[in-house]
Amino acid sequence: MSVQECKKIVQAFIKQLDQAQPDDVKAVCEASCAQDIHWRGYHPFNEIRDIQTVSEQFWRPLKSSFTGMTHRLDVFMGGENMYETPGGTWGVTMGHLMGLFDKPWLGIPATGKLAFLRFCAFHRVDGDKIVETAMYFDLPHLMVQAGLQPFPTQTAAQLVQPGPATHDGLMFDSQPEDASEKTLATINAMVADLGQWQSGLPLEDELARTWHADMLWWGPTGIGATYTIPRYAQQHSGPFRAGFKDRSGTGHICRLAEGHYGGFFGWPNFIAVPTGGFMGMPATDKPGEFRVIDIYRRDGDKLKENWVFIDLLHFWKSQGVDILERTTGISAV
Repeated sequence: MSVQECKKIVQAFIKQLDQAQPDDVKAVCEASCAQDIHWRGYHPFNEIRDIQTVSEQFWRPLKSSFTGMTHRLDVFMGGENMYETPGGTWGVTMGHLMGLFDKPWLGIPATGKLAFLRFCAFHRVDGDKIVETAMYFDLPHLMVQAGLQPFPTQTAAQLVQPGPATHDGLMFDSQPEDASEKTLATINAMVADLGQWQSGLPLEDELARTWHADMLWWGPTGIGATYTIPRYAQQHSGPFRAGFKDRSGTGHICRLAEGHYGGFFGWPNFIAVPTGGFMGMPATDKPGEFRVIDIYRRDGDKLKENWVFIDLLHFWKSQGVDILERTTGISAV
């Protein structure tokens, strides 16, 4: 399958979802997705292996709660997975699911106002069906919009995050192969530099190898967004590295690039043990999984922007704290 054919199938699926009424969602999902789809989602959905359950547990309730729900995309791209297993051709969507938050969802109280759910999804297409999806979203971001506070004060900024500064992330047409290869190589170099943690190289010097000085890092609620290498080091990368030990190697299921954009996801990406302090939480001595999606924009020879989706609810639940239950339970008192 060509990348363009894959992208057309994914584009048609999300367009049909946007137009569907809640009662029609099941038919739309079954028409576009394999019956035995492997769907990986943010906590509390986790892994689902049939499209009926995906439609009934995720899409239908969300469409029922978000009146007029639509995909407001900032990045749309496709590519061949650099890994042979599972391999495949993937289409990637990133942006916000936007709608009027008229009914509670997952215990989060409705606001009756416009709401944005940050998301990113990787879809593997085989034949004319989506056979595998990884869809991570930012539930804590929605909680904050509903007036809840799931986490302590974060180190970086809380805001509705914009798309690329260059406004060129919607790649409905094919992109030059050499640009895609350069982007993937730059991402691979950045990932390789993560192994420099114990090298003695100063953090800001390490980051400067693959990042522009005025980089933008769009992190999840609980951590936040930050700008420039020094502030990224101060407001996220430094505290994160200081707050964990025994970090495993990096493992991804899919990594790809198209044009000046690229990204990856893992299940998990890595495992680490909290030593205390990160996100205001104590040490636990329990290994925890980090399920992450990263989307990057390359500018020249370095990375300029990064949108990050981390399943923090899954991670902290593994540490003994059910953030979703605790926060929505408090809201109901």
